[in-house]
Amino acid sequence: MHFDSHTLPPLSVDEQQHTDRLSAVIRETLAGNQHWLSFDRYMELALYAPGLGYYSAGAHKLGVGGDFITAPEISPLFSKCVANQCIEVLRHLKGGDVLELGAGSGVMAADMLLHMELLGVLPDHYTILEVSADLQQRQQILLQDKIPHLIDRVNWSQALPHNFNGVVVANEVLDALPVKRFTISNGSICELGVSVEQDAFTWNTRTAEGPLIATLERIVGDIGAELAESYASEVNMLLPSWIESLSTSMSTGVMLFIDYGLPRKQYYSVERTRGTLNCFFKHRQHENPFINIGLQDITSWVDFTALAEAGIHSGLHLCGFSTQAHFLIGTGIEPLLQELINQPDLSDTQRWTLSQQVQQLMLPDTMGETFKAMAFSKHCDFELSGFAYRDLRDSL
Repeated sequence: MHFDSHTLPPLSVDEQQHTDRLSAVIRETLAGNQHWLSFDRYMELALYAPGLGYYSAGAHKLGVGGDFITAPEISPLFSKCVANQCIEVLRHLKGGDVLELGAGSGVMAADMLLHMELLGVLPDHYTILEVSADLQQRQQILLQDKIPHLIDRVNWSQALPHNFNGVVVANEVLDALPVKRFTISNGSICELGVSVEQDAFTWNTRTAEGPLIATLERIVGDIGAELAESYASEVNMLLPSWIESLSTSMSTGVMLFIDYGLPRKQYYSVERTRGTLNCFFKHRQHENPFINIGLQDITSWVDFTALAEAGIHSGLHLCGFSTQAHFLIGTGIEPLLQELINQPDLSDTQRWTLSQQVQQLMLPDTMGETFKAMAFSKHCDFELSGFAYRDLRDSL
């Protein structure tokens, strides 16, 4: 559900001071950049500016008291299914590690390790790549509480490993990568950037050029339709180099990405005239990235065609693309749910809650089809169970 930004909860004094400090940093950057910033640079500062950005400051982001709830917080069944896919890969490799990119609250890591322990296939190491010192501290506290006997297997890093063997897991990571925005103005493709007017941040256009115009012209050619005047959307120019760095760091293994998004032709459909940019503040979703700066998440949907192209260009094999619902079916959510429901000491209320959680993960109008799963392999091509029920690679 979308909310008008005027209906959002008011900021506390501390919150207002925080957003004012980050706004001042962005204004200084603007002043040093001829009073115009590309949106990806603005988004990078809003999310990752040291000590002030949304992901690097101390705001409570995840769960009931935060700004949004991710699948691992909805039900441990999600993490168990991801763990089943990891187990399959580690068995094929006869060992290896798990690398989780951006582990959020840490609950997925805890639930995955407990499930992998139960099935007797623990990774040699479970590494969490986390750029936020605040989130790393919270993850350490949660994991120490939930899996103290497995904590020695877990380590944290702020850089990719070398010669990695195993599984890379990225749940709701790609949507937080900074994106450029563009619009059609007077029949031409223009870049949407950020300026200041009347003491407030605002959109400002300039002619798209360089790699951006080349990428956008190719996208428009791919979708085979003319985009109308004022059409606006996003493009992730960081994706190719980001995936290339992951590929370079991996020796053998599988990369699994789960996020909300679409294949290119659907992503840039002529009906989606405002793009996919979304902001999340205290469980309210809206489209204004210029308020509550440093206090709200800013995201855009994933162009899974672009992700597939980036992976293939980096020497990876695209081994699966499906909806979250079908990925979870393939990795065993139904028997896992049945096992829980059949527990004799479970109340009817608990069974109903379990059912509701799974529906939120699986139904088309919740997360089941909005979220997609995509996997790549490197030097270990084999069929992954998460993509056995439905393969959407032809839609890319």
